[in-house]
Amino acid sequence: MNWTRKDLLGLEELTKEEIEFIISTAESFKEVQTREIKKVPALRGKTVVNLFYEPSTRTRVSFEVAAKRLSADVINIATETSSVKKGETLIDTGLNIQALKADVIVVRHNYSGAAVMLAKHLDISIVNAGDGWHEHPTQALLDILTLKEKLGRVSGLNVSIVGDIAHSRVARSNIWGLTKLGANVTVCAPAMLVPPAIEKLGVRVAKNIDDALRQADAVNVLRMQFERDDENAFPKQLDYFKNFGITKERLLKAKKNIVVMHPGPLNRGIEMSSDVADGPNSVILEQVTNGIAVRMAVLFLVAQARDNSDQEKL
Repeated sequence: MNWTRKDLLGLEELTKEEIEFIISTAESFKEVQTREIKKVPALRGKTVVNLFYEPSTRTRVSFEVAAKRLSADVINIATETSSVKKGETLIDTGLNIQALKADVIVVRHNYSGAAVMLAKHLDISIVNAGDGWHEHPTQALLDILTLKEKLGRVSGLNVSIVGDIAHSRVARSNIWGLTKLGANVTVCAPAMLVPPAIEKLGVRVAKNIDDALRQADAVNVLRMQFERDDENAFPKQLDYFKNFGITKERLLKAKKNIVVMHPGPLNRGIEMSSDVADGPNSVILEQVTNGIAVRMAVLFLVAQARDNSDQEKL
């Protein structure tokens, strides 16, 4: 297929074929990471701007490494030291970056829909690196790539997502991506952290962690976002670990080769125990490695689509 989207805003809008195309492109870019010189000229002469309104280590660095391995020039904008602090709007910031002849903006923002809004106002490519509670598409794509590598397929897998479902953009992107690729998705969390009518997205809700793990081929454990607990409604950290934490004892009741995932940052002793995080079922560091290949694929595809669109206008 030919990739025609100049932006990557979420997995909800993508077809199964488009998701599979990104994954296959990422698989081809993984080979670059095995070379002595880990670089290809695919985006030579292009400029990628990382515009992050929220703190990030893994995602921002991963996009930076991905862009540099494609030979792009990279600019990182820390909004706490930028004109944003002087009241500049997101759109004005984007328009100024576009006027500087950048080619791609990778944006993380605390408001849902921020990436979509930028894409509507700018001609250059926009990649969503996480917007509010909406989506985090490249995290879900790297999760899917990791599952495919470890289990050989995605269709027909039983995948449980455990943790703060209500506030998680990672959960939403994973649900869209996994269900479109034919996986069976179960979510499990304390009642106040399960969004109403989430079953309409095609998932099953498990009432307890043992039920969620029983038939799971993989479990994706989300970070508990205690900083969002404005009303002090969340369970206490030790209570959460007691009732929903992934432990070695709980994994003994699950499938022997269950894959344990986490998007990071990991809170040890809250979301899972250290012997699970560092154990043989964990693929957490493999997810980080796969993130580079996925983000290389995304940056390459959106930049190429924009170039093709510009050529058609001539």
